[in-house]
Amino acid sequence: DETIFDVQRRVAAKYVPYSMPLDEDRFLCSFGHIFGGGYAAGYYSYKWAEVMSADAFGAFEDAGLDDEDKVKEVGMKFRETVLSLGGGVEPMEVFKRFRGREPTPDALLRHNGLM
Repeated sequence: DETIFDVQRRVAAKYVPYSMPLDEDRFLCSFGHIFGGGYAAGYYSYKWAEVMSADAFGAFEDAGLDDEDKVKEVGMKFRETVLSLGGGVEPMEVFKRFRGREPTPDALLRHNGLM
């Protein structure tokens, strides 16, 4: 029988009793912080970094995480490309030198149980 606003008041009373929401407060009905004020671009960059990170780790998975020699080989390639080239080469070019292709979201989706 509790509304979301009842839950908001109950939680606020327990954790922030000095800052109770006003009865007309409808903050819970809004979701604007990632769409306004330029945050969306920053959020996109976080997600893109996750795509690249998961895909880079995918190279180790493809080599076989139990195969120490192959993991070392991929690790050396990672070292010689991603770690060594740093900001001296465009990030997409660095990734392509490491993986041999542009990043895909497949590994991130798989790691998050969506594929």
